[in-house]
Amino acid sequence: MDRRSLVVCAVVGFLGFVSALLGFIAEAKRIKGSQVKFSSPSECVYPRSPALALGLTAAIFLMISQVIINVATGCICCSRRGPHQSTSNWTSALVCFIVSWFTFVIAFLLLLSGAALNDEHGEENMYFGSYYCYVVKPGVFAGAASLSLVSVVLGCIYYVTLNSTKVNRNETESNQTGIVMGLPQHQNPVFVHEDTYARRQVSS
Repeated sequence: MDRRSLVVCAVVGFLGFVSALLGFIAEAKRIKGSQVKFSSPSECVYPRSPALALGLTAAIFLMISQVIINVATGCICCSRRGPHQSTSNWTSALVCFIVSWFTFVIAFLLLLSGAALNDEHGEENMYFGSYYCYVVKPGVFAGAASLSLVSVVLGCIYYVTLNSTKVNRNETESNQTGIVMGLPQHQNPVFVHEDTYARRQVSS
């Protein structure tokens, strides 16, 4: 792994770790059903909770890490055109790429929905005349945090796999170019008829 890959993976890993940490903290700080009070039959009183800000911040950090890893990797489909691209490596990188995006989307939506549902609001049931106070279900923020880690790890794997293949391909091409340039340049021999050579000797 070269220095550039280490820097990219370190930055992305740090952002993913912060996102997951904020997600787990939001899970601990979320509003529970037992904490919601009714000031009237149609009004819920929610306690103050930092889960909203924590969930939104975790989603932002996760999105930044995903953008960085995809910009650093470039077009994964274009890298398939290389003549020295290993089919198994490219397939593994493609699987990690797809799963990473899948887990990213789920984690991002869970963080946003969890943050939104943690805000103070309720809804009245028109048929039964009752009023519901919504709270985030247990495990929403924790699940999003876990998926954030999975997304970041898989993103780093497919980035390192494609980047190492590109480096090896460039080294192979440079070595082949050096070998071709180092070959001696031989000229084709010119054959002269021996009669011509004899005439030149006589004339001299």
